[in-house]
Amino acid sequence: MKPFKIIGMLSLVAVIALSCQRTPKVEMITISNHNGMSATFTNYGARITSLIVPASDGTFKDVVWGYDTVEEYYASSDLYCGPIVGRYGNRIGKGRFVLEGKEYFLTINDGENHLHGGSGGLSTKVWNMEKISDREVKMSILSPDGEEGYPGNVEITVYYTLNYDNSLDIKYEAVTDAPTIINLTSHAYFNLHGTSKYSTNSHILRINAAHFTPTDEGLIPTGEIASVGGTPLDFRVPTAIGERIDEVSFEPIAFAGGYDHNWVLDKEREFSLAAEVFEPSTGIVMQVWSDQPGLQFYSGNFMDGKDIGRGGDIHGYRTGIALETQNYPDAPNHPDFPSPVLRPGEVYKHLTRYSFSLNAF
Repeated sequence: MKPFKIIGMLSLVAVIALSCQRTPKVEMITISNHNGMSATFTNYGARITSLIVPASDGTFKDVVWGYDTVEEYYASSDLYCGPIVGRYGNRIGKGRFVLEGKEYFLTINDGENHLHGGSGGLSTKVWNMEKISDREVKMSILSPDGEEGYPGNVEITVYYTLNYDNSLDIKYEAVTDAPTIINLTSHAYFNLHGTSKYSTNSHILRINAAHFTPTDEGLIPTGEIASVGGTPLDFRVPTAIGERIDEVSFEPIAFAGGYDHNWVLDKEREFSLAAEVFEPSTGIVMQVWSDQPGLQFYSGNFMDGKDIGRGGDIHGYRTGIALETQNYPDAPNHPDFPSPVLRPGEVYKHLTRYSFSLNAF
């Protein structure tokens, strides 16, 4: 699908033409580099299904959760295994926000709140998918005005690029014909053991952030920006994920049942290192680079083992982590948070890089 150009407002004829296109065939595509690293994607949810990287013993490990077939994704109880989520990744309190004086009501799908674009969000859609080269895949989709309650016709493009230095770039772009909000992110689950047989609690994590956004019991930000100093959320010094994960005397840990928080990255919107993860048993290091202001770290607190992934892997409690680069949760309702508003004539851009090596930090 070719990107449209905005001249004043998006042509109604163009919107109708794009909306009436036949739903693409659901399929999978694999790309690779000369180091033996490979990545597989499906256009169902524009999701990562496999990411194979070298380990210190000379073998290769698949470090993301996935399934062998698209049918298994449809049958899974977890909508968020590897997709692009949005239009607004993370939560919006009570599914409401005001934009230019008008109140909008979004789908409620997480208690009384809106999560990851709603029950019919981008993770549930079949995108257009094109293999640009042996190392790059392009995904694109039109999200029509009113979808899940969001205003504006928004065309979204995502590029997955596998680099020669064993890094995976995810580049997001979006344009709109009316003022709207947007916050796209990847919801891949990582386990650097290469199997969910072993807990991610053993991973050593560092997050480049001195602050976080506290929430209420529904995990909606209060609007405060608080220091991580002296709390279980302080990962400025590399720390095993499991070391403080059950310190429920700290209210944010109690609310989330572990880690499910937004860290305020120290270098806002400058492309820089956001986090590093190291698994001693495999020697695999993953760096997360981003130009976004926030990082949501989720430690797999709600997994129940009902879903069986690739190779018989059980998606169990705390056996997969998500590191989602993004704007802050509920930013549309907090004027002091970075603005998520996208207007006609503007281009939403977002770059994330997951870089893999065997050099422990």
